[in-house]
Amino acid sequence: MLPLYPEIKPYARHTLQVDDVHELYVEEGGTPDGIPVLFVHAGPGSGCEFDSRCFFNPEKYRIILFDQRGAGRSKPHAEVQNNTTSLLLEDMENIRNYLKIDQWMLFGGGFGATLSLLYAEKFPAQVLALVVRGIFLARAADIKWTYQAGLSRFFPDHWEDFVNHVAENERNDLLAAYQGLIEGPDELVRMSAAKSWSRWEADCATLHPNARLVKHLTDPARAMARSKIGLHYFTNNCFLTENQIINDIAAIAEIPGIIVHGRFDMMCPLENAFTLHEAWPISQLYIVREAGHSAVEPSIIDALIRATRDMALRFEADFGV
Repeated sequence: MLPLYPEIKPYARHTLQVDDVHELYVEEGGTPDGIPVLFVHAGPGSGCEFDSRCFFNPEKYRIILFDQRGAGRSKPHAEVQNNTTSLLLEDMENIRNYLKIDQWMLFGGGFGATLSLLYAEKFPAQVLALVVRGIFLARAADIKWTYQAGLSRFFPDHWEDFVNHVAENERNDLLAAYQGLIEGPDELVRMSAAKSWSRWEADCATLHPNARLVKHLTDPARAMARSKIGLHYFTNNCFLTENQIINDIAAIAEIPGIIVHGRFDMMCPLENAFTLHEAWPISQLYIVREAGHSAVEPSIIDALIRATRDMALRFEADFGV
């Protein structure tokens, strides 16, 4: 089973002011003349992590990371003003132009896969290829599955902890209820709700319990950004029309892609990946046995490393690496 590549330090860091409110953190690592790849982090609101650049052979790839608006090292922290899907896509295009890249590969999981697919549909000429994991199609049913009814049937014990933060008469709309808690005046209530939100996601993201992931996602600053920005997006249907990704899939019909999905991904069921693959026949679908949703799972890591290795073999001659 293939592990992550060794951790490397970035060779360049940038700050990019994209409007009057938001400043993005951007970094580059690996080989400056390598195959450009943009790591699009999950979330919304998560930010990149210490191992985000380790899915790519640093001798083959020019690895570009950025923290989305309000997330990670981008400023201001947890800000939802001027924070929509279309603006995130424009940010990605602004980064490409800023770094003077003609075409690049996109790599993303969960909401990062959502953004990668949407960007490719909007800017297909700029995309070499896609590697997407844990497919979240951002339909109303996908949001309801995780935060109202569906996922709860597989994790009733964790669901009980999640709903216990909400008054019984408000549990028919948990997104609205949690948004009220996160935006309320009591700082202790806000933080408790933020940690509960992130804990629910962490507990359901892996096939086997993962204490490291739980600790990581419930870090106070990360939990607040994930909950506040996540609720901002999910209460607005991710600022998309219904089934937008599949409806616009013809735009990427000729773009090669690899879809990686855990067979036991309960957060984003495997049916999502099948739906995407059927609509995008040029893509390859890797179904990972004994894995859930998260990229921390060894078998998901193995599949993603194989995917980036395959893409490197496909494009290395074009970049002389």
